[in-house]
Amino acid sequence: MHSILGSDPVIMVNTACNTQPAHVRMGALAWKRCVGCGCKISDRFLLFALDGYWHCHCLKCSCCQAQLAEIGSSCFTKRGLILCKSDYIRLFGHSGACRACSKSIPANEMVMRAQDNVFHVKCFVCSVCHNQLVPGDRFHYTNGKLYCEQDRPTASAHRCDHLDSLREHNISEQKS
Repeated sequence: MHSILGSDPVIMVNTACNTQPAHVRMGALAWKRCVGCGCKISDRFLLFALDGYWHCHCLKCSCCQAQLAEIGSSCFTKRGLILCKSDYIRLFGHSGACRACSKSIPANEMVMRAQDNVFHVKCFVCSVCHNQLVPGDRFHYTNGKLYCEQDRPTASAHRCDHLDSLREHNISEQKS
C-alpha cells in the first residue's frame, strides 16, 4: 500500500492487486475491480457508486470510516471526500440561504432551484398570486422574481383573469 498526498486527505491505494484492467474476462464472466482497493471483486455482493464498483467493505466514509453499505443506501461526495450523511451535514452544514426569505437552509432539507438560486420549498411561490410552485409546475424567473405560468411578465392579458379567478375562489371558500 502507498498513499497519495494532495490537497485532499490521504487516499490509500493497494498497488499489489492493481496489475489488471478494471474488467478482466474469464470465459463468459467479466470480473470487476474495486475502485477502493484495486482487487478483483469475487464477493456475492458489490456496490456501484461514484462511477465505479466497490467491495462492500471498501466503500467507507472518509471521516468516520463507517462502511456506507451498512448505514444506508446513499453516500455523499464533496471536495474529494466520500461521506456518510451525518458527516456531510456536520462538515458542510447548510446548503446556503433561501433567495426569498434569506434564512439558512439545512443540508438535509429539500429545496427548489431557479437558475443559481436556492429556495425553501414553502418560499417557492409566485410573486404575484403567491401560489406555491411545486415540482413539475412551469414557472418563470425574471429579475429575481418567480412567476407562475399565468402571471409571467409577458402574460399581462391573462393576468387579470387569473387574479379574478383566484379572488373568486377565495371568496367562495370563505362563504362555505
